Amino acid sequence: MLSLMSLKKTYSSNHHLFQISKRLSVAFSSTAASTQSIEVEKIARIINDHPFPYQPLHPTLTHHIPPTLLTTAFVENVLGRLFAAHSNGLKALEFFKYSLNNQAHFVPSPDSFEKTLHILARMRYFDKAWELMAEIGKTHPFLLTLKSMSIMLCRIAKFRSYEETLDAFEKMEKRVFVGRKFGVEEFNVLLRAFCTVRKLKEAKSVFVKMHERFPPNLKTMNILLLGFKESRDITAMELFYHEMVKRGFKPSCSSYGIRIDAYCKKGYFADALRIFQEMEKANCLPTLETVTTLIHGAGVARNAMKARELFDKITKRNFQADTGAYNALISSLFKCRDLKSAIQLMDEMEKNNIHYDDMTYHTMFLGLMKSGSIEGVL
Repeated sequence: MLSLMSLKKTYSSNHHLFQISKRLSVAFSSTAASTQSIEVEKIARIINDHPFPYQPLHPTLTHHIPPTLLTTAFVENVLGRLFAAHSNGLKALEFFKYSLNNQAHFVPSPDSFEKTLHILARMRYFDKAWELMAEIGKTHPFLLTLKSMSIMLCRIAKFRSYEETLDAFEKMEKRVFVGRKFGVEEFNVLLRAFCTVRKLKEAKSVFVKMHERFPPNLKTMNILLLGFKESRDITAMELFYHEMVKRGFKPSCSSYGIRIDAYCKKGYFADALRIFQEMEKANCLPTLETVTTLIHGAGVARNAMKARELFDKITKRNFQADTGAYNALISSLFKCRDLKSAIQLMDEMEKNNIHYDDMTYHTMFLGLMKSGSIEGVL
């Protein structure tokens, strides 16, 4: 019995020491993360305030960044801050080049390269962006991803002509992504670039011109379908949908979801429900996102009863209502001037441990202001 008690005491003591060690480890990790965050802010501020290109930036970076600090995560975070602050693209490029020249502690990541490219392309420094891509293609070809291609093509499609965008795609194929055989995935990136900036005429032209060289897949068709949806041209969207079916493509959940969203935003809720039923008959199971879209659509159509019915059936479909679903119902109730029920939903969210987000507060403020309830807003 004594030996058993002794073992229990030893275990209890060791367990206590382990818990203390664990807490110290967590505290240390938290402190380390906080310290790095401070350093990230400091370096981002130094870069922003530096008078580059009138004075070289590299000596300043060498002075303020110890070699051990220059990790992959650190570089990504600094570039993230520069991106968020809409910093000068040339300064971001200098920082990225500086990190590449100090590879003893730093391994470049696609994320850091993509952020640098994004900052340059956003400011229309296309010549510098091309130079960077060409250099990376020789030194770190693994950084050349579909995302980096998309970043460049989207900006060129937005700010340059149709012909220049096609030339850029050809340049990437022949001179930048050397050794990579372009196929339907790269073709999809080009189509998405035009669709993202709502140049649907150009997107359809590219599709007609190049689909024989790059046989399309279902993703190709959904990209174009989404493009027509974003242009708010339901007729064009439906014509393309029927063309897609004629070509032998079986619509996916995304295909149906795109069409449902288009009709909901236009206020054609009955048509959205018809497509939803069509979707279920095709054994294409709806997602929580699809149901949330329909709840929004019911609100646009001022049908609070249907919005509530759709929301209540979420659990029957083996989904768990999330913040987005609650926000959709709150918005629908406000549109139908049911303030009391909308406010009660916030209490229900709290009870179910579902956190509010920015959209929850935005919806509540907007609803209360439109109803003239200034006291409620306060």
